[in-house]
This record gives sequence, structure tokens and C-alpha cells, in this order.
Amino acid sequence: MLGGGSPSAQAPAPPPASPQQQSPAQQQPREVIRRAFDLIRADVIVRDANGQFIADLKKDDFEVFEDDVKQDVVSFLLTHGGRTYNQTAPPPVTMEGIILPQAKPTNDAAGRIFVLFVDDLHLDFNNTSRIRDLFKRISKELIHDGDLFCIISTGPSSIAIDLTYDRKRLDEAITKIAGNGLKPKEIIDAPLGADGPPEIKYRSHVAFSTAYDLLKTLEQVHDRRKSFIYVSNGYDFNPFPKTRDKAEAEKWARPNKDDPTQSDVNPDDGVNPFLKRGTTFAEADLVSELAELTRAANRANTSFYTIDPRGLVGGPDLDQEVDVMEWQDHILTTQNTLRVLAEQTGGFAIVNSNNFDKGLKRIDAETSDYYVVGYYSSNPDPLKKTRKIDIKVKRPGLQVRNLRQTYTLKPAQGPQTSSK
Repeated sequence: MLGGGSPSAQAPAPPPASPQQQSPAQQQPREVIRRAFDLIRADVIVRDANGQFIADLKKDDFEVFEDDVKQDVVSFLLTHGGRTYNQTAPPPVTMEGIILPQAKPTNDAAGRIFVLFVDDLHLDFNNTSRIRDLFKRISKELIHDGDLFCIISTGPSSIAIDLTYDRKRLDEAITKIAGNGLKPKEIIDAPLGADGPPEIKYRSHVAFSTAYDLLKTLEQVHDRRKSFIYVSNGYDFNPFPKTRDKAEAEKWARPNKDDPTQSDVNPDDGVNPFLKRGTTFAEADLVSELAELTRAANRANTSFYTIDPRGLVGGPDLDQEVDVMEWQDHILTTQNTLRVLAEQTGGFAIVNSNNFDKGLKRIDAETSDYYVVGYYSSNPDPLKKTRKIDIKVKRPGLQVRNLRQTYTLKPAQGPQTSSK
């Protein structure tokens, strides 16, 4: 017991005060709902009719709309030539709960940030020299002094270099890059699972998961251009379906449903009924996974620039035994997945082209000259998960490219909700 004396020697306790007589400190505390407010940032490129970047705009020249509702611009940053020139910091937000001290500005906030993503699980081994040459061009044309970059691979190349300024690390990593994608014959001969070839989905899941984890880290970086250089051959969850069905029928001596002489025989006789689903939902599954990855990129305000190192693609090799039409469908599907990743995140895809230098110069230009405008959303509806951002410039005759057209609220975590 704290204090001296026995209980009997103490003065009797006073009667409890009525609710009207209780002080505010004695009253029953009310439940406090704490909320987290995040600044929504969007990168904008403004050019004139000749394609020249306009670098003299001010904060008041921009109008920001979220779901057609005008927002107040509270932060403004201009980056020209890859360097930050001025910044209007957002005002502090009044929040209930613990007030943290304002973060100090970092001295290192001028250059760009690049993530070099080597999806060697979806790169052809025969194109290894071509892929290495592409990354040498990236090192020469895109990565400049003062730029932060990291390089990560998805497969046996085993490359994992954290953010660094040292371009020698990139030169060392390039020598380790080697394609490890599946050949068409390996896809055709692979055993089938309930959802088609399981190896194809496994490799895709590894690539998407690796990219997703990187984007979660990039969410913590603000007011700097973040570009995801995504080098891959693309994805197809149901490649060469007729050729695989034919090979499967020959393997198990079952009738081929495409053979007119066997049209009166049920090709599913003796087939495990739990494997009949096959690749019915392959396209829907691929669309769903691409959508999840693009949502993560938009939350992190990161643009994907996808590059297919195959360049102009011809027909299949003679030893692959693949139908030409199925090969063309496969190439189109893989290229379209790269286009989706880029177009849905404010970037662009370099596919079906051998002119990589032109594309790299365009990436360099887009990541060197831009504005970053920020606002606190005035939409209090937590059920509105995906929100559209539209940015306009008051000065007439200018072309505005909004690199972040949507963002999605994060899932609620306990008593807090937040958005990026």
C-alpha cells in the first residue's frame, strides 16, 4: 500500500459526486475513432503543341478533380531535367490521437528512382545476349548520375541489388542475367493440372508476387518519380491449347476431339472428372492478377514501363512443332499483358519493336520533366474504393498527361483506414 497509516486511521471517503458535479476528467471517457490521412500524389507531364515541356507553371495553374469533385491542391513539386527545383510542402493535418513530430526533409531528394525488374522466368534463354545488350543500353541511356536504382530478378539469375547510386553494381548484375523461360515444347509436354499447366501459373505467380512486394516498399517513397522498368516476354495462362490437347490425346491414347474420323467417340471417356475444368477460367485468372498488380502500382504512384526484349517476333522454330496460328495468338496475348501493365499505370510498353533506343529516350524524357501535385481527398465515403483522378491546367493550348488516373483505397487495418 502506498502512503502511511492504517485503513481505520484514514478519513472516510467522500460520497460520490452526482453526474452534474463530476469534472470533465472524472467523466466516463468517450470512444475515440482515430483516422489516418494520406496525401494523394499524382505525377503530371505538361507540354505545348510542339511537345516541349512547360516548366514555369505554378500551383494555382492546376485544377485537380477526384470523381469530378474539385480538390484543394496542398502540395506542389516541379522536377525538370531530373532535378527538383521547388516544393510546396503540404500543411499538417489535424488528427485525433498521438501527434508525431513532423518528418525532417531529406537532403537526398533530387534524382529519380528506377526499379529494374528482370523476369528471367519469362525470358528466352536463346535471347540472353540480346537481353544483356538491352540492359547495357538502359545503363547508358536511362540511368544517370544521381539516380537511385535497384535490380531484381525473379528466377535463377539470382539478382537482388538494393537501391544504390553505384552503376558498377548494374554492370556486375548484367553479366549474371540469363533467360530461363519455358520453351513451347516444354509447355506442350508438361503434365496438366486442374487449371491447365501448373508450371506456367507458378512462374507467373512468382513474378507477380516479387513485383508486388517491391511496390509495397515504393509506397513509402514520396515526391519522387518512381519508374518500374519491367523486362519480360509477357504472360499467357493458356498457350497452344489445341496442340496441347492433341499431345495429351496421343499420350493417353484417347480420341482427339479435333479429328473428324473420331467424332462419334467421347474424348472425355475415362478422364478424371475433377480435371475437366482445365483452362476455362485461364483468361479471367490472368486478368484478375494483372488488375491486382496495377492497383498496387497506382497506390504506390509508380509507372510501369514494360519491355519485350524479343523485339519483332517471327514464326516459331521448326523444332517446336507449334501451329503457326496458335503461335501468333500466344505472342499477341503475351504482348497485350505487357501493354495492360504499362497503360494502366501511366507508362507505355515497348513491344514488337527492335528500336529500343527510341523507347528508352522517351522513358528518360518522361521521368526527367514532371510535376507532382498533392491533395487530401474530400470524399469521406469509405465504400468508394477506387477513385478517378483528373488533372487540368488553366493555361490554354497545353497538353496534360496525368500519369496516375486512379487509386484504390487500402484495406482497413484495425481502427484505421488509409489511402495512397
